[in-house]
Amino acid sequence: MTRVLISTVRLLEFLEGAGHFWAYMQYAHALRRLGCEVLLLDSYIWSSESPDERRVREFLDRMARYGFDDEAIVTNGAGLPGTDLSEVLDGVDLLLNFNYHLGDDVVSAARRSALVDIDPGLLQFWISRGFIAPAEHDLYFTTGETIPNGSGAIPDCGLDWLQSRPPVCLDLWPYTYAPASDAFTTVSSWWGERDYVGDPEDYYDNTKRTAFFDFMDLPRHTDQPLELALFLADSDEADRRLLEERGWRVRHSPEVASSPEDYRSYVQRSRGEFSWAKASCMRFQNAWVSDRSLCYLASGKPVVVQDTGPSSILPDGDGMFRFKTMADIAQAFETINGDYERQCRLARRLAEEQFDAEVVVAGILERAL
Repeated sequence: MTRVLISTVRLLEFLEGAGHFWAYMQYAHALRRLGCEVLLLDSYIWSSESPDERRVREFLDRMARYGFDDEAIVTNGAGLPGTDLSEVLDGVDLLLNFNYHLGDDVVSAARRSALVDIDPGLLQFWISRGFIAPAEHDLYFTTGETIPNGSGAIPDCGLDWLQSRPPVCLDLWPYTYAPASDAFTTVSSWWGERDYVGDPEDYYDNTKRTAFFDFMDLPRHTDQPLELALFLADSDEADRRLLEERGWRVRHSPEVASSPEDYRSYVQRSRGEFSWAKASCMRFQNAWVSDRSLCYLASGKPVVVQDTGPSSILPDGDGMFRFKTMADIAQAFETINGDYERQCRLARRLAEEQFDAEVVVAGILERAL
């Protein structure tokens, strides 16, 4: 049996972000479906202190609900924390690494190693500027469609990037037709780490908050109810009031989507998704699609998302509508609501044909091993 270690980042630190959990679980669950033995190593990289025991128990309980009873390991920093992990690494056939800070000792201990880039454009920028220096891996995968073919503005940093689509587990995200649902929703952070990106002469704010302001007045252009489940701080109360004054419904994401199950339920109660991209996606034109949007698609929820660059796989009008202008968004809602069931079926079909986790992850295994 092939033994795979998935190295994640901040699952324990950001327990409140259930979407963060799903981004990794799509890979882990698919690997198991493909017959692999799967271990998970999570690193809390923003704190040098040991995590709170209550949060550790909550994290381990969450992982156990998805079949990882004794297979989830937590460490701080990039090095090996002790003998137990060394023994685990000794039998690993493939390290699937999402932690760009993981140390050479961990990466080199696996028989084969593959770095998976889920921040296309940003990761390459950080590497090119010396902000990050990942350990040497056998293979480098990216979810950015334009990097391997060299058609975009993203440097390859001298690495041979292989394109791999982000996955969604179709069995964990079943088709859920709910025509009575009224609101297009999304779940999003409002702020984030490394808020500013760029060179000294051209820094720009890369938060979802700043990117959203271009669409603040969208409710004035459509009758479609719109709801945002945002990770807000107490200091964001003025933003919340402003959003509600402009016609947005606003929910605090930990209240409606803090657990993996609540997150899934929230997505599947929605009519569809409206979401926008960070400024870096627009500048890099990376053809990025959110793993969150894939959960909507698999659930049979049409998505209206920002056009992040030329793509050979992302449609415009068949379950997914990629917008550039406010008028595009309003037209997308009108088209979807005009033939809602068909668009729901097309959304699910897109997930099945392009993002089936078992197909995506089998491709990674084949190339890596």
